[in-house]
Amino acid sequence: MRSPVAGTLEGMDVSRYRTASFNYADVGATKNTFPARYHHVTESRVIGSGLKDFVAAADALMQWDMHRGAGLKVHSSEKSAVPDAVVVLTLGPIRIPCRVVYVIDEANRQGFAYGTLDGHPESGEELFHVDYSPADGTVTAHIAAFSSPGRWYTRLGGPVGRRVQSLFTDRYLTALAAVCRSPQ
Repeated sequence: MRSPVAGTLEGMDVSRYRTASFNYADVGATKNTFPARYHHVTESRVIGSGLKDFVAAADALMQWDMHRGAGLKVHSSEKSAVPDAVVVLTLGPIRIPCRVVYVIDEANRQGFAYGTLDGHPESGEELFHVDYSPADGTVTAHIAAFSSPGRWYTRLGGPVGRRVQSLFTDRYLTALAAVCRSPQ
């Protein structure tokens, strides 16, 4: 059994989210074809080159540093993304609770998918992974998600929610690219 980080990280008790329900029915669908009734996002970006960049980007991704680099506060039950880890991201007063659905742990691919929990502004699942191509050394970050509004204010906001999602997708990819450009 994993040891929790005392139920908190960066000051928030996340234990109440351990038993929270996913707020969507298609748990795990980022492994296959995305359900049609959701909005879909798929973005990829070359972020580095070489095994050193791959390891740095994978570590930043798996230890929530990508989220921090995008401007979110991270409150997690675990120091890294592992199956069933709870993470509550905050942006000002907005709480964004998620639970890790699965982890990708392959020689040339690292990542995870998390699903939204009750209380999340959206309803759906997001997959993040970093790939390394031994053939040419390319390190590529990928983000894929399906979602729909999960709260009254995201339903009311309509296109604003899609713009925020697009903004954070770009911020996530930029945060991972910055790790690859940093001296290590």
